[in-house]
Amino acid sequence: MNARQLQQLLERLSSLLHSENRARLNRLGLQPVQFEALQYLSLCNRYSNTPKAVAEYLGLTKGTVSQSIKVLENRGLVTKSQDTEDKRITRLQTTAMGRELVESLTPSPLLADYCNHAPPGEPEALVTQLTSLLRQVQALHQHRMFGQCHSCRHNRKLGEGRYLCQLTGESLSAPEVQLICREHEPVADS
Repeated sequence: MNARQLQQLLERLSSLLHSENRARLNRLGLQPVQFEALQYLSLCNRYSNTPKAVAEYLGLTKGTVSQSIKVLENRGLVTKSQDTEDKRITRLQTTAMGRELVESLTPSPLLADYCNHAPPGEPEALVTQLTSLLRQVQALHQHRMFGQCHSCRHNRKLGEGRYLCQLTGESLSAPEVQLICREHEPVADS
């Protein structure tokens, strides 16, 4: 398989998912970019819940993200607040209604059907391969990784359900290490 064929397959799959998602979001009066921002905010940690991080993760301009956040805020799906340490930073949080919406729309029925009918182990192997592809592309082109803390070189387990982010020096709970962080650096392969 060559790079062109891989790109065509990924783009076709992406088109199918976007088309399905667009139809479901239209019924709710949301644009795909707004839902993508909401979904990211439902998955990110406290170091990554800023408009700048949303723009970086989605590869969008600050203006597009700002407009999307306004819509989400007006719909009661996210809230904005000032950072307690640095008042210049805006923090974004999904509301219960926002989290419920993400939960109701993910996973895609197309992917859920695939996972339910695929041979045992195939979806897991595909996730591993796609994760490897994403990490390599990000590393080669110096994009932020945005990975989960549990796979970050800065994360240290302190005990049952207790972790430490060595980058920030702050404690993390077991649920927090499952969230996406913009400062993520993968553990080096042994």
